[in-house]
Amino acid sequence: MYDAIELSELKQKFIIHLATERRASSNTVLAYERDLDALLAFVAAQRSSQHSRQIESGLDVYVLRAWLGSIARTLAPSSIARKIASIRAFCRWMKKNNFAATNPGEELASPKARRELPMVLSPEDASRVVESPSEANVSARRARQAVALRDRALLELLYGSALRVAEASGIDLTHVSLAERSVCVMGKGGKERVVPFGRKAEKALVAWLSVRDRLSHPRTRRVDPHALFVSTRGRRLGPRAIQLLVRRYGLAGVARADLHPHALRHTCATHLLDGGADLRAIQEMLGHASLSTTQRYTHVSVAHLLKVYDEAHPLAKKRTVG
Repeated sequence: MYDAIELSELKQKFIIHLATERRASSNTVLAYERDLDALLAFVAAQRSSQHSRQIESGLDVYVLRAWLGSIARTLAPSSIARKIASIRAFCRWMKKNNFAATNPGEELASPKARRELPMVLSPEDASRVVESPSEANVSARRARQAVALRDRALLELLYGSALRVAEASGIDLTHVSLAERSVCVMGKGGKERVVPFGRKAEKALVAWLSVRDRLSHPRTRRVDPHALFVSTRGRRLGPRAIQLLVRRYGLAGVARADLHPHALRHTCATHLLDGGADLRAIQEMLGHASLSTTQRYTHVSVAHLLKVYDEAHPLAKKRTVG
């Protein structure tokens, strides 16, 4: 049996394990910590209740199911599934490290969550979004012209190289090779990968780098010496700022206020698949640990699959009668 202090200490050890040994992303660590904090708060409340007896055995399956049941009416199935994943990982870690004799997380069943297809733009709409900064700021003043060139280069990389928003934000000047037309990014789990970019992105990056120093702090004139993309105050452009930027140009380019950086990533992968790229090559470019994640794009690329079928399958070929 665990008391509240022991569970809290174990949770903290587990969070450190995630961050250091598993090298999970900061967002993943925070999500797991929030889930487990909510669970432990429920455990503490149950222990203080006169009607709770099952809690005396620690984190058994009954307690876990009681907590999930208490939040099921207010959360979507996908959110419940993520919380179950947090519980399973925590219980598995406790058993593996001999902090628990059993793993009650194994007895939890995940809810069936409908997986919606990702947003994907057409090639024409993607081009309109990427090109909208230059069109919107042709006659703008000097500083805004620099912003337009920055935004164009950023959108070219988000769409052309299928970058995650955090990866784009974290790019340093030294990570970019114009000669090789590639950029080194830090993906999930602290994994580095080198991603290529096209000639349009190269041209956009050259234009942006020529005016990057214009976006300096208005008082100190300082510009972040490392970051590739900086704000109008000379600081590294953060993920939230990039999300707002993409939303703004989604509205300006294709009248979509719901456009987000991940949609450009999905769009890039789908267009690569439509163009005949190998799924394994797309997996490597996107930095997916599992091919099953990359295979999601086959669901939004039916046109490509039908074309391959028509060209390859013998039953799809028309026979001529001589």
